[in-house]
Amino acid sequence: MRTFVSRSTASFAAAAAVAVAALSVLQGCAPVIVAGAAGATMMAVDRRTSGAQVDDGTIEFKTESEAGTRWGNDIHLNVTSYNGNVLLTGEAPNAQVKSEIVRIARATHDRVRKIYDEMVIGPVTDLGARSNDTYITSKVKARMIDSESVKSIYVKVVTERSVVYLMGIVSRQEGDAAAQVAATTEGVARVVKLFEYTD
Repeated sequence: MRTFVSRSTASFAAAAAVAVAALSVLQGCAPVIVAGAAGATMMAVDRRTSGAQVDDGTIEFKTESEAGTRWGNDIHLNVTSYNGNVLLTGEAPNAQVKSEIVRIARATHDRVRKIYDEMVIGPVTDLGARSNDTYITSKVKARMIDSESVKSIYVKVVTERSVVYLMGIVSRQEGDAAAQVAATTEGVARVVKLFEYTD
């Protein structure tokens, strides 16, 4: 049996391990409280409601878990949910599996508002391609932090096959500025804006 480990699953497992360790060791309380405070701060500045943030995490985890259980290493799937708008990226072996993944994502939660199906049909990408995508994401985020015209805290950056997807709740000016930064970052093949606009 093949094992499929998604970003959400790995993050969830890591968080669970930290929580268990904190419960078993009294001295571990301070780091957990600090981490909790940092998470609360991020939640407070996010333009999504705290409920929407929790729902997004649930959508990501459930979709990746169910798809991973069904198809394992035959697929490469990244699920990114932002305010109920779900981006699916990666590779599926055929159109039927691709369609079924979209159906799974839609059925995970009643808060799913829209599905952006950007999966491609073909073999899964290798570690080198995925590492390059991670590197591009880090470069785009770093440039956004350095930019005076972009409020990077409001922009989610996802890269797949050198295509950068931008999500968030932003003004049109903020969205355009973020897209400009991403488009002028070395290695970016294309930028896709999936923003919700405040104006």
